[in-house]
Amino acid sequence: MANLAGFNASNVEPMAEFEPIPAAKYLAVITKSEERPTKNGQGKFLELTFQVVEGEFKGRLVWARLNLEHPNQLTVKIAKSELSAICRAVGILTPADSCELHNVPVLISVAQKKGADGVVRNVIKGYAKRETAADRPAQAANSTPPWRR
Repeated sequence: MANLAGFNASNVEPMAEFEPIPAAKYLAVITKSEERPTKNGQGKFLELTFQVVEGEFKGRLVWARLNLEHPNQLTVKIAKSELSAICRAVGILTPADSCELHNVPVLISVAQKKGADGVVRNVIKGYAKRETAADRPAQAANSTPPWRR
């Protein structure tokens, strides 16, 4: 039990129901990473928590689970490929610890997937480097003002 003395629900807005965010690309950062055992105990997965950092859905969380230890080697290969994509997107190719991937902006491609329980959830389908002004091709210099072209 927890002591809730002093709490008055009428003074606090109730939590809104969270619907999955729309399928799109979002700028996000990894805010948490944790290695956890699989349900059957035969492997481990790395759970990464991504937080959207700009736009309408700023602050929303999306998770990725990478089965880095698993009896099925194809599952491990897929997880390592996804981790490679994340590392390349954040520019850290040989991290010694998952915390090195934290707080680096990355563009995530989010989709929606209906689970076996019928609930629609977000899944991350891809990762890309954050595009910066320096990454874009320079436009040709033109001394004519736009309204006279």
